[in-house]
Amino acid sequence: MINYAAKDLAAAARTVRKNTIQVAEDIPEDKYDFVPATGARSVRQMLAHIAQIPALQYDVHRDRRANSLQGYDWMEFMAKAAAFEAAPRTKAEIIALLRETGEQFASWVETLSPAFLNETFTDSMGQNPKTRFESMLSVKEHEMHHRAQLMLILRMVGGVPHLTRERQARAASRAGEAKA
Repeated sequence: MINYAAKDLAAAARTVRKNTIQVAEDIPEDKYDFVPATGARSVRQMLAHIAQIPALQYDVHRDRRANSLQGYDWMEFMAKAAAFEAAPRTKAEIIALLRETGEQFASWVETLSPAFLNETFTDSMGQNPKTRFESMLSVKEHEMHHRAQLMLILRMVGGVPHLTRERQARAASRAGEAKA
């Protein structure tokens, strides 16, 4: 078995959030209401969505310590999430929110014991057991999914993602060293 502990998951979540914040900083505030396609979230809504992704983990695993999602009130949860996303926020407020919620989640994950992370819970039908670890990992995966969308949006509005800029700088440095 691979020893990927709570501290490793927390560190990974911090890295993912750091990169998300960088993309949020790179998108100009006047593009925060940009919607890339009909029915999609605006940049502002997507960043708020990312900020609240851990809310489900808190509710299911921290607060309820549920063993099953049978009977979980998804409509109530989704209504709260939608209201959270729709709240008017400036770019600075969203970035502060991303920092705060990212660190809150990582700090909580660091405290989780291997026994807790290995506990299983089932889906809404009482089937398909998953570990709490898998559920915590899904927060990072979900954020990375939306960050990829934001990186494409950044390109659509004329920007270049920071990871691309860094790669280009390394390539230029290597090319300069090769000439020397």
